[in-house]
Amino acid sequence: MAQIQVNDLTFSYDGSSDEILKNVNFRIDSDWKIGLIGRNGKGKTTLLNLFMGRYEYRGSIKAGMRFDYYPYRVSDQELSKNAADLFCEWKPQIEIWQVLIQMSELKMDPECLYRPFSTLSFGERTRVMLAVLFATENEFLLIDEPTNHLDREARTTVKEFLSSKKGFILVSHDRDLLDGVCDHILALNRSTIEVQSGNFSTWWENKEKMDAFHRAENEKHLKEIGKLKAAADKSRRWADKNERTKIGFDPVKENDRSISTRSFIGAKTKKMQARVKSFEQRIDREIEEKEGLLKDIERVNDLKIEPLSFHKEVLVSANDLALRYEGAEKELFSGLLFQVKRGERVIISGENGCGKSSILKAILKKIDCRDKEPAKGLLISGNLNVASGMTVSYVNQDTSFLKGSLRKYCKDAGLHESLFLAVLRQLDLGREQFTKNMEDFSEGQKKKVLIAQSLITPAHLYIWDEPLNFIDVFSRMQIEKLIMQYKPTMLLVEHDIRFQEKVATEVIEIG
Repeated sequence: MAQIQVNDLTFSYDGSSDEILKNVNFRIDSDWKIGLIGRNGKGKTTLLNLFMGRYEYRGSIKAGMRFDYYPYRVSDQELSKNAADLFCEWKPQIEIWQVLIQMSELKMDPECLYRPFSTLSFGERTRVMLAVLFATENEFLLIDEPTNHLDREARTTVKEFLSSKKGFILVSHDRDLLDGVCDHILALNRSTIEVQSGNFSTWWENKEKMDAFHRAENEKHLKEIGKLKAAADKSRRWADKNERTKIGFDPVKENDRSISTRSFIGAKTKKMQARVKSFEQRIDREIEEKEGLLKDIERVNDLKIEPLSFHKEVLVSANDLALRYEGAEKELFSGLLFQVKRGERVIISGENGCGKSSILKAILKKIDCRDKEPAKGLLISGNLNVASGMTVSYVNQDTSFLKGSLRKYCKDAGLHESLFLAVLRQLDLGREQFTKNMEDFSEGQKKKVLIAQSLITPAHLYIWDEPLNFIDVFSRMQIEKLIMQYKPTMLLVEHDIRFQEKVATEVIEIG
C-alpha cells in the first residue's frame, strides 16, 4: 500500500480567471475504493486529468505508482478498428489473456474483442474498456462516470465488478453505484475538500448532521451578535448623553451640582465607552467564529414547475405497438402495451438498444413536435394513440446541439431570459457560466440547460430522455423533490435505480 499526496494544488484553464481548484490538500491510500463527488463544474474530471499529467498546475501530486484513466479516447477514425487492436494502443504492456480474465468477470463474450468498435453497444464499450483498465496491477485507476447511458443490467454488472476491485477513484453521481462499490468518499465541497471513510450514504448522513449542527451554531452566533449590538448601542447612547452634560448646567434645575461634578461625569463616560469597546470586541469574535460555518452547506433551492391539466385521463396509449427503422432487418420490439394517464410518472426501462428512446420519438412524431427530426426513418405499426391538443415539454438525451451563448439560446427558443437564468441558478449553475458559450460547459451543465428549459415550459406531458446523465447527485435529489411535490404527468427513460424507486408510479420493461 502506498500513499498519494496532493499539496497546495491550484489550477485554472488558460484564458480563464476562474480557479477550478485552489490550494487543494488531501492524502489517500492506493488500495482504497474512493468515490469522488461534487457539483457539476467543481473540477472532478479536471482533477483526474491533473493526476494523469495532462495539464500544468501549481502545487504537487506525489504518488509511487502509475495512473490510468477511463474512458480511453477513441477517435472517429478508430471506430472501425476492433477492440483487440485498440487495447494494444491504450495499454501496450498488457497481453490478451489478462484482458480475457477481466472480461469473464464482466460477463462478456470474448467475441466482442474482434468486432468493429462502432458496432458495440454503450454497455459493451464500457465493459471492454474496464477489462483493459484492470488488466494490470500496481496502478491506481481513475474512472470517470462509467455508467452513463448504461441500462440496469449493465450497471449491475459494472457495480459487481468494481466492488471486487480496489485501488481507484470513481467519479459518479449514481448513488446506488457509490454505495455498492466505495469504501471512502472524496468530496469536493463548496469551499473545502474532505476525505471520509464509508460509502455515499454514510457520507451523506454525516453531512446532514454536520450541516444541521453548523446551522444551529450559526443561529446561536447570530442571536448573540444581536444581543451584543443592542447592548453596545445602549451603552453608546448613555455615554453620548452623559458626555453632553459635562459642560454647562442650569443652576435652578440642577442646584445640587457644582463645577467639580464635571470630572465625575468624565470618568463615568470613559467607563461607559470602555464597555462599548468591550462589546465591539466580543461582536468581532462572534462574527469570526460564525464565519465559515455555512461555507460548505449545500443550499438546495426548491424548484417549481407549472404542469397544465389535461381534460382527458389517458394522454398516451399503446396497443400491440412495434417499432422499426427503415432498412433494419428486424423490429426493435413488438406487442408493447402501455398507457400514460394524467398524473402518472411512467419510466421506460430495458437493455441498451431495445427501443426506449425510439418510443419517445414516436410519440413526438405523432404530435408533430418540432423535435421530430430524430424520428426520421422510424416506422410505427400497431396502435399508438396520443391525445390531440396536448402540449409536450421534451428533454433530449443528446446535448451536442447546444452551442453559442445562453442569451442567444433563449432568443431562439422563445424563452423568458430572466426566468430561465433564475432556474439555472437554482440548479447551481454559477453566474460566471452565463457569459460563456455552451460548448465550454461540462456535460452536466449542458443537461441542466435542457432541464431548465423544460421546467419553465408549461405542459400537459413532460417527456424526458435520460435526464440525469452527468447531473450531480445534489441536483438529482432536488429534481426528485420537485417531481414529488408537483406530480406532473411524465414519461421518462432513466436508469438511476434510486430515482426510479422515488418517483415512478409505473415502470414499463421493454424486452
